[in-house]
Amino acid sequence: MKIYIGNMSFDMTEDDLRQTFESFGEVSDINIIMDRDTGRPRGFAFVEMPDSGAASSAIADLNGKEIGGRRLTVNEAKPRNDNRGGGGGGFRKRSW
Repeated sequence: MKIYIGNMSFDMTEDDLRQTFESFGEVSDINIIMDRDTGRPRGFAFVEMPDSGAASSAIADLNGKEIGGRRLTVNEAKPRNDNRGGGGGGFRKRSW
């Protein structure tokens, strides 16, 4: 199960997340989202746990919990809706 973690402290590391979530079960992947321009964390991340029961327990226990001075938002990640538009084209002059 893929889990969304929001309102994270900007100081929280991948190791911090791993320790927090591994207390509930195996963690298969962690992805802290970074700002493209500054290279600094944006304050949210995704954690993947192969056992959905362990993931559900982590969500129930950690949602609203204060870690690093901030109250986390933790829930099941929603599928990405990739409606950012496509490569658009531009004005094409017709030749008729």
